[in-house]
Amino acid sequence: MLDVPLLIGGQSCPARDGRTFERCNPVTGEVVSRVAAATLEDADAAVAAAQAAFPGWAAMLPGERRARLLEAAAQLQARSGEFIAAAGETGAMANWYGFNVQLAANMLREAASMTTQITGDVIPSNVPGNFAMALRQPCGVVLGIAPWNAPVILATRAIAMPLACGNTVVLKASELSPAVHRLIGQVLQDAGLGDGVVNVISNAPADAPAIVERLIANPAVRRVNFTGSTHVGRIVGELSARYLKPALLELGGKAPFLVLDDADLDAAVEAAAFGAYFNQGQICMSTERLIVDHKVADAFVAKLTTKIKTLRAGNPDDSESVLGSLVDVGAGTRIKGLIDDAVALGATLVIGGQLQGSILQPTLLDGVTDAMRLYREESFGPVAVVLRGDGDEALLRLANDSDFGLSAAIFSRDTSRALALAQRVESGICHINGPTVHDEAQMPFGGVKSSGYGSFGGKASIEHFTQLRWVTLQNGPRHYPI
Repeated sequence: MLDVPLLIGGQSCPARDGRTFERCNPVTGEVVSRVAAATLEDADAAVAAAQAAFPGWAAMLPGERRARLLEAAAQLQARSGEFIAAAGETGAMANWYGFNVQLAANMLREAASMTTQITGDVIPSNVPGNFAMALRQPCGVVLGIAPWNAPVILATRAIAMPLACGNTVVLKASELSPAVHRLIGQVLQDAGLGDGVVNVISNAPADAPAIVERLIANPAVRRVNFTGSTHVGRIVGELSARYLKPALLELGGKAPFLVLDDADLDAAVEAAAFGAYFNQGQICMSTERLIVDHKVADAFVAKLTTKIKTLRAGNPDDSESVLGSLVDVGAGTRIKGLIDDAVALGATLVIGGQLQGSILQPTLLDGVTDAMRLYREESFGPVAVVLRGDGDEALLRLANDSDFGLSAAIFSRDTSRALALAQRVESGICHINGPTVHDEAQMPFGGVKSSGYGSFGGKASIEHFTQLRWVTLQNGPRHYPI
């Protein structure tokens, strides 16, 4: 069992009132981590520590800031085994956590490369002798709120570019992966970023609303970023607006995967299976809607069914398991309810649907209509549905008939045709002849509609984590009307 203290001002500490909570393995029920349950005063202390560290970190030369972030990337990768050892918090496969560490290290390296790319502009002025500039400067304390499903990637993303831009950070850990999020903070502390530059707060699940509002309301917090469900994202967005804090929100998705009538079906099946079922479909980019031209739909479904038969879900410790567990039993019950609703209303359960505790076998349904909850609701599980249409325009209408707009994919041998269609898909991300699940540290990552607003990733996030200021220098005399 892992003991998980808070990280405030460079020090490991318990909650002020000594309270803790436990996170259990969803498969075995064993306690994986015993975690400090922060009080409101702990939240205040974390922000105060970040505020105290801000002047020094903001004034640091960009080369030194880069060096420290690169050292953090190296240490993160070197400690991959520690992160994998905590995978029991979410019941994920070891290969998923290993991939998390690799991409998270790259995010730190990409952020390090950005320290000298935070630039401004010289703007021509109509005032004689006036030299005008637009400068980007650090904001202050940034609050990052990260989820459990890709815990190393998404928590690192929440803090990497804010740090590169010269801000200090408070990370609010997920209640479902607190040990992993706390370990990220420790890695950054051990890499020498400095006391208070990164602080990590964990809280008992029942305390989350109060802790989040306390953090957002704190006057020293100048920016907020949140990755998670659309439901909670709306709450964070409303709180941020109430306290006049700009927020970057990366929320839910229900990614469409368009298979045109000329697609390479074998390539499409491999990408669809990966996108729909990797990490048990618990990825915001997961493929949920397979939108297939009638001409090739039967062949595509047959090939995908054959592929799904090779994807056994089970205990991650079982060598025969290809897929692992859902995050908890409740997730399985919720997702099974969506499947049962669709079947009751006439959908065909092609394969899967068996639920045992938190283990749900990969599932494919055909004949889904807009009368069924699965048509619109995000399953966030190993479930994909087939929607059939005649021609590209019909497929496009189905793709855009969603409240969400994060990731999408189009498969076609005619790339010009696919590119023209991609520009009309309502999503922040679209991949041609590739899976909906695809992330790289330097790419702009964000959605539209109910999938949120703003973009993480490299240069795209500089505007979110810096303050644009207009500064002038008057050379010589200036005329005034009075």
